[in-house]
Amino acid sequence: MPAPHTSFVGRARELALLDEALTGSGAAVVQAVHGLGGIGKSTLAAHWAGARREVDNPVWWITADSPGALAAGLAALAGALQPALARLPQDQLKERAVQWLATHDGWLLILDNVTDPEDVRPLLAHADKGRILITSRRASGWHDTAEPIHLDTLAPDEARTLLTRILTGDAPRAAADLDGAAELCAEVGYLPLAIEQVGAYIVQTGITPRAYLRLLAEDPAYMYRRAKEGYDSERTIARIWAITLDRLTDTPLAGHLLRVLAWYAPDAIPRALVGPLGSEPAVVDAVGRLAAYSMISATEDSLDVHRLVQAVTRASDPDDPHRRPHDIVRAREAAVTCLNDALPTAVDAPDRFSAWRRLIPHIDALAQHSAPDTDTALTAYVFCRAGAFLQHQSLNLLATPHLERAGRGFTRHLGARHPNTLTARHHLARAYQDTGDLSRAIQLYRHLLHDYEQVRGPAHPETLILRRSLAQALATAGDVGSAIPMLERVLDAQESLLEADHPDALTTRHTLADAYGRIGDLRKAITQYERVLAVSEEVLGSDHPDTLATRANLAGAHVSTDPDKSIDLYEGLLSDQERVLGPEHPGTLTTLSSLSRACMVKGELQRAIALCERSLRAREKNLGPGHPDTLLSRSSLGLALSMAGDTAKALPLLQQVLDNCLECLGADHPDTLTARSKLAEGHVRAGNAALAVRTHLHCLRETERVLGADHPDTATARHNLAVAYTMAGNTARAVPLYEQTLTDRIRILGADHPQTNSVRVTLAKTHASARNHQRALLLFEQAWREAERVLGTEDPGTLSRLRDLATAHVQAGQPTRSIPLYDRAVKVSARLLGDDHPDTLGALNNLANAHARAGDRSRAIESYERLLTDCRRVFGTDDQRTDLVAANLAALRGHGPTRTDDRP
Repeated sequence: MPAPHTSFVGRARELALLDEALTGSGAAVVQAVHGLGGIGKSTLAAHWAGARREVDNPVWWITADSPGALAAGLAALAGALQPALARLPQDQLKERAVQWLATHDGWLLILDNVTDPEDVRPLLAHADKGRILITSRRASGWHDTAEPIHLDTLAPDEARTLLTRILTGDAPRAAADLDGAAELCAEVGYLPLAIEQVGAYIVQTGITPRAYLRLLAEDPAYMYRRAKEGYDSERTIARIWAITLDRLTDTPLAGHLLRVLAWYAPDAIPRALVGPLGSEPAVVDAVGRLAAYSMISATEDSLDVHRLVQAVTRASDPDDPHRRPHDIVRAREAAVTCLNDALPTAVDAPDRFSAWRRLIPHIDALAQHSAPDTDTALTAYVFCRAGAFLQHQSLNLLATPHLERAGRGFTRHLGARHPNTLTARHHLARAYQDTGDLSRAIQLYRHLLHDYEQVRGPAHPETLILRRSLAQALATAGDVGSAIPMLERVLDAQESLLEADHPDALTTRHTLADAYGRIGDLRKAITQYERVLAVSEEVLGSDHPDTLATRANLAGAHVSTDPDKSIDLYEGLLSDQERVLGPEHPGTLTTLSSLSRACMVKGELQRAIALCERSLRAREKNLGPGHPDTLLSRSSLGLALSMAGDTAKALPLLQQVLDNCLECLGADHPDTLTARSKLAEGHVRAGNAALAVRTHLHCLRETERVLGADHPDTATARHNLAVAYTMAGNTARAVPLYEQTLTDRIRILGADHPQTNSVRVTLAKTHASARNHQRALLLFEQAWREAERVLGTEDPGTLSRLRDLATAHVQAGQPTRSIPLYDRAVKVSARLLGDDHPDTLGALNNLANAHARAGDRSRAIESYERLLTDCRRVFGTDDQRTDLVAANLAALRGHGPTRTDDRP
């Protein structure tokens, strides 16, 4: 028997199987433990057999890796049983051993490292009264010989225990000396032999696991063949698999196929990724031979390879005939070719999404394991296509590295201005834009625009499209002042070059409408949408998908300003989509969801809930419970229930959406981040202050981790956390978050962006409530000036900021300064909304109140008298608002208590 392995760990399942199969009496039982070289087959067999010494007699170990070795082991057994016969020829001793085994029971025979089941079949036919345990790398060929047990790698905790035992021995080892142990076990794929090899080397050299990881990254080929002094060089992880491949030299394609597989992800490799390597029979044969020796695992559709097998196979070694440098390069280039052949033709075809998702892990692995300077033009093309697909799936953070690498590869091989290079860089600029890296996006767009103008000319349709992309990025960054004129020039050029009804021109007008919406100029936005709609209806027809999409955008533009109009438009669109597309078409269901949101804005919450439930049922039926659109419908329903105050139903639903997103889409998907944010908002509405803060804090950390500190959504998440702290009464925590959000908004979007100004106002109100009047007044003043500059003096948004500033002066005890501001607000409101509009009457009430607080009783009475006349005409004499004004006027005249804080 081999010496016992002092560091043996785990394998409880396999030991139990051996106990069950090989314990007892009766006919011979043959068990074959098979698996990858270095997986620990011999160690397992020795550990189990060592515990059988008191049960079985004799227990005999034979290294049976060849017929000769098996014969020698049997001869040695005969000599041990009958020492007087030891001088007989080996053949006679072998026969004596077989005869003895055939006529005795109670013995245990271990045949270690059997290469071919046929080598042991004659012995098994005669030795039928004892127990035989076989170990082998061969996974196949045992069906009529033995009951196989597949041996896999150690569990992560078992692997770490093994490494720790090797490193510590009998003496304790400082925690710092074990730093990196878990990562090192994962890096070598939890393979026992590899853990033993690296552990022994670490002990001998006195380094740490972390240091070994660094050495492994710098020179993997050297480290894979390196062992401690006195270690059997044939037992290093590099050599042990070379021995296996030596046995496959009669199938040359097997080695090449394994080298190709080394560049993919280890699991679920589609067979299509090795199909082009040879004829179908040759590839099937090579796969079968590798699987037979446990170098890979094969199913009907896919292949799996141990990650350490891949790592060793990728590491070129001039001294190893299976890993010569030129063979490694050839295999990498073949892997690229196979990936390219398997790429779907389109990145936006839903029926090809599943094919893309099967390929992406393997393209990611190729990018991880190959150096950029080895990329060919074809490699760059594969990365570019993968980046484009990920971008289409809104996974821009994953797309960006591929697109960056594609751009560099195309530039090196094809030149900076080749069409492929320009396409990759255009995709990359959009990825930067979508991930919130607006400065890099704009910079890249500007460089690209210069190249397009040089290559294609300033008026070329593709140049105009790029200029439109630049304008979009500028608008997103808050530079709407530059974006809108640029879009207008692009639109003029496209309509002149292509005519007004060309799709490019309509898209630009659409983009222009979006830009107007960003600055809050919804009237201009609606005008542009209406023009696009008119052209679409005339050119494409009222039932064309593009026409229907424009109608949806027009309805959306009305949501915040005229919910009734928006609902009417959505209802008409929904009716037409049901007729043209069908009631359960994805476009129809999207409109159904949009209609529900418009109803939420209007306050028709019960109708919104019913619409959300209808949308959810249809999407669950047609798309399944885990589809992103289904999750969106479930989220919308949770939001509507939350707004309606039904938190008992809303919160579990919103939590379910988050759980589903985590399971189906992953923690880094944009929809998962949104789901977490909506759950936090639900806790805010439910008044769960502590849960709201905790969930918003988690949301901020996840958003910043996934999207980065400069993404607009990160600033929004920080703002939402500040709101939660405010609700919890923790202004001290809320104010710094609001201040940081404002700084971020100014940096990312610009000082005059509507979202920036919204945060500015919220921060100002928070300071005002905390009686920090000086800071509040400064912020209110800035908010009003920015709104006036961006929106103009005659805009409802500017008017609202003006009234905020005036009110802040009153709160700060400066009513005299508020009077000219309120007076201006009354005049602007009358011009915009009319004398009888409630907001105009409210501004007049504030003016009267300010006069009263400033001690100007006569002016206050004059303003209240005018206000009372207007209220009686607008609201009637019996209205509560009219009574309030009358009471305040009476108080000023000395006939009752003062109630000047109340508004009509």
